[in-house]
Amino acid sequence: MERYVCVHGHFYQPPRENPWLETIEQQDSAYPYHDWNERITAECFAPNAACRILDREDRIVKIVNNYARMSFNFGPTLLSWLEVFAPEVYEAILAADLASRENYSGHGAALAQAYNHIILPLATRRQKELQIVWGIRDFEKRFGRPPEGFWLPETAVDSETLELLSQHGIRFTILSPHQARRLRRLGEKDWEDVDGTRIETRRSYRLELPSGGTIALFFYDGPISRAVAFENLLHNGEDFAARLASAFSERKDEAQLVHLATDGETYGHHHRFGDMALAFALERLEREQLARLTNYGEFLEKHPPAWEVEIVENSSWSCVHGIERWRSDCGCRSGFRPDWHQRWRAPLRRSLDWLREYVDELFEEAAAPLLPATWEALQDYIQVILDRSEASLDAFWDRHAVHSLTREQRSRLLELLEMQRFAALMYTSCGWFFDEVSGLESSQILQYAGRVVQLASKFSGSALEESFKSRLAEIPSNLPEHGDGRRIYEKWVQPAQVDLLRVGAHFTLSSLFENYGESNRVFCYDVEVQDLKTFQADGARAAVGRAEIISRVTFESSRFSFASVHFGDHNVSGGVGPTLEESSFHELCSSMGELVGRIDLAGMVGLLDRHFPEHQYSLDSLFRDEQTKIVQIILDSVVSELEASMLSLYRQKTPLMRYLESLGLPLPRPLALTAQLVVDTELRKLMHQPDFSPDQLLRLVHEAEARRITLDSEGLGYDLQRHLERIAEQALSQPADLVSLDRVETMLDLISQLPVQVDLWRVQNLYWRVSQGSFAQSGDAAWREGFRGLGAKLRVGPPDSRPELPSQPALASEVSRSDLANQ
Repeated sequence: MERYVCVHGHFYQPPRENPWLETIEQQDSAYPYHDWNERITAECFAPNAACRILDREDRIVKIVNNYARMSFNFGPTLLSWLEVFAPEVYEAILAADLASRENYSGHGAALAQAYNHIILPLATRRQKELQIVWGIRDFEKRFGRPPEGFWLPETAVDSETLELLSQHGIRFTILSPHQARRLRRLGEKDWEDVDGTRIETRRSYRLELPSGGTIALFFYDGPISRAVAFENLLHNGEDFAARLASAFSERKDEAQLVHLATDGETYGHHHRFGDMALAFALERLEREQLARLTNYGEFLEKHPPAWEVEIVENSSWSCVHGIERWRSDCGCRSGFRPDWHQRWRAPLRRSLDWLREYVDELFEEAAAPLLPATWEALQDYIQVILDRSEASLDAFWDRHAVHSLTREQRSRLLELLEMQRFAALMYTSCGWFFDEVSGLESSQILQYAGRVVQLASKFSGSALEESFKSRLAEIPSNLPEHGDGRRIYEKWVQPAQVDLLRVGAHFTLSSLFENYGESNRVFCYDVEVQDLKTFQADGARAAVGRAEIISRVTFESSRFSFASVHFGDHNVSGGVGPTLEESSFHELCSSMGELVGRIDLAGMVGLLDRHFPEHQYSLDSLFRDEQTKIVQIILDSVVSELEASMLSLYRQKTPLMRYLESLGLPLPRPLALTAQLVVDTELRKLMHQPDFSPDQLLRLVHEAEARRITLDSEGLGYDLQRHLERIAEQALSQPADLVSLDRVETMLDLISQLPVQVDLWRVQNLYWRVSQGSFAQSGDAAWREGFRGLGAKLRVGPPDSRPELPSQPALASEVSRSDLANQ
């Protein structure tokens, strides 16, 4: 009997980009990371790309790419983020697919996915096809091959979706066992009812489609998948391997495939160190020949379906009511507030359906004169989304436009195509998944809807937004302060909307603090400066200029004049408007220079009023990341003054504080707050030094402990991690540099004495790569000895001795990537 194992991970995060800026703004809840994509990458996506296998002494004896030994899909919108912000992880994912093709008879581990994770059975045929085509094209561009398999978001399925997958060359997909209705052996007449979870999951099945086509289906093992996701099976790699090995039956008449499917974030984010349990389990299965690792494509080639199956229409893996979780108050919820209703789900979908139908008709009517095959062009637009270069755009127009287009015509068509892109994004499934319509996920899809409305209004007029908001008013919130969908839209979506004038305002205010050149990038906009004059005197400063803004997405452009002033502290004001006549512009520059020279604040405000009466802005108008940056610049001078005063007081009162400590008495609150501020300040300044003194850091930490000061251990650990990575990269990128090795060892010794956790993942990876090279064995003797010593501190096994796996590995919950150097 042939025994196979396949573990599938659905790696996905919803798109979080601001629809007007095409970037993710800072998310405070992800601290100390910038946003949740960055945090989950650090906790899951990256660790799985270089996962540790430990020996009985908890030393790293092997680093493996988990993706190469499993089956996986990554959401296209997540991959686009990883490509830019985590390129090493992105390349490891692509490399894993190549490696799996070498190991599994030419079949890659990666599956395609519907482009932005919409519930396909709830979509129109046109929507389904767009999601499938975009998902396939995105996959082909990244992985360099057509996909064999396709992941259905939430495994939500209906026959029409499977028909479209088959027509586009997809050979198989994966479903939950309760999505099978009945089955029979090929060639037999009678069906066997398996409704519920009674289907045999250890084989593949064929589904006959109404069109006459077919598609293969795999139904994952439900109990093992649940145990991995929810029942702590990942706490121990040995237990995980044993559970997989024990799932085979004694039947010997056919090959068996034990396979499971969970969210990929299970391995490291939902279950800390779950990536290590997975790596160990797969290593144990393979090494002890308990089963052969495979992926779905290889198994399907070697063992084509001998059974036929029918599905439960309109079903999914996460809603016992089918697909009602994404359109009704079905009772499925996250469970945080069991008293909350989800009556908002149906009117939210109705509102978006109304908007989509409106813009579909608008798109066809407005685009057809220049793009006659409008929907074919929209499907092909994914090539532009993936590559917005001039050459890519030219090729797109050559394929679809009726004739050579003017710049204005191209811009108008791009606005229509972008309108349809955001109309697709506003159906992202997580907008309905949770308990409250004012939550982040639902608010995000309303932002996409707001961008659709803004673009559509350029063709249909401003009445569209009011009509849309009247429908949103039917959406009830669970929270009285939010009321309904209309109020949520007006509270969070409308203030976030951006047009070229607001981008100009952002540039105007930022110009007081940034050293802009002639050509500048502001998120997804280019700003070309024609004139820029700055003035400064005794704490007041001003900037006056003229520029052009060009959208990098739609090429919409506008010329504008601007002026901004900073009076100190948070008092920042700016004005933006159409390009001024030459005489007016020179008068503005001359007057501003005189007023700044006289520190005439009232005169400067009056000057802005006179030249920009309708469009004046303050610090509140800046986009979030830049706002945070500039507020910090402004605060630095204020805080420096306060810190100097507090430091002076602290030094004066240090003898008194030491005396109180010797008596075991707590510090009075004013002294405690002073000590907290001073120690935090000194630590922050120290961590920003490129080569700080370890003794000084230890002194500050011990001082904090003595005075019962609560340190920001998470932030301090994050700063130490970044510092360690910098010096380790320097040391390990130029072997034979013994001094640099010593610096890394000294830093590791320091970290082991501090009340912080530092993630050594990247440093261990660097060390491992060097250890695999010839220099680690043949270099200078003194360097080799230092290198081995560093490996011991990093808990990496000697490069010339790779011990066997232990028979009883440590519990995954007891083995921390960040603790390997601290044990």
